[in-house]
Amino acid sequence: MDETQPQHAAPPAAGKSSGERPPLLRATSPQLKDLRQLKIAVIHPDDADGRLLTQQLQRIGCQVRTIWPPMQQLPDGIDVVFLAVQPDHLHLRLPWAHGEDAPAIVAVVTYENPTMVSAVLDLKVQAVLSSPLRSFGLLSTLVVARKLHKEGRQQQQRIVKLQSKLLGQRRVADAKAILVRTHQVTEDQAYDLIREQAMRKRSTIEDIADAIINADEILSLGRESKTPPRPPGGG
Repeated sequence: MDETQPQHAAPPAAGKSSGERPPLLRATSPQLKDLRQLKIAVIHPDDADGRLLTQQLQRIGCQVRTIWPPMQQLPDGIDVVFLAVQPDHLHLRLPWAHGEDAPAIVAVVTYENPTMVSAVLDLKVQAVLSSPLRSFGLLSTLVVARKLHKEGRQQQQRIVKLQSKLLGQRRVADAKAILVRTHQVTEDQAYDLIREQAMRKRSTIEDIADAIINADEILSLGRESKTPPRPPGGG
């Protein structure tokens, strides 16, 4: 049976001694402060490792939700997932781990073999913790995983932007070639014509290039339909 339950640190009781363990984060670093706003899913059995993980994340100040066994869908708004990678669940497909909005993933592994390493690589995790877990190093792992996840997203956005720019440049080059062929102008003059149209219509150069390419394709279809068929046996 699936279990999903938010975990919240209990408020300190009045009159408690000053020897009570304080929250882990006191730093003023924005990067560390950001951790207190994180929504974290701990997908791990309710064992010693799972409880330690949940308690330490609560001490950091994160909003923790425990889940077991792994689910096909995550609760809304999850930023980071700590996932126990176990042999019994390697066959499961986890769509949330591969989507565009995939959260940062930290794998928790009990042992290493080629199958487990392959599973971790397939998940494209940002960090790995080995069992038995220790509280030491958890904060660093969380910070690094978040940083790598953010940088990966930014890099992907830059790639998409560059691909879009290259595609736009190709469309403009195709449109210039059409104008050179149909209007007997130079490439520079063709580009000036496209730019003037873009300014006049308050559009982008790429949009005007698309319009030229589409119009040329329509005219090409018209020219092909008017071409008389070749007579049978014609040379």
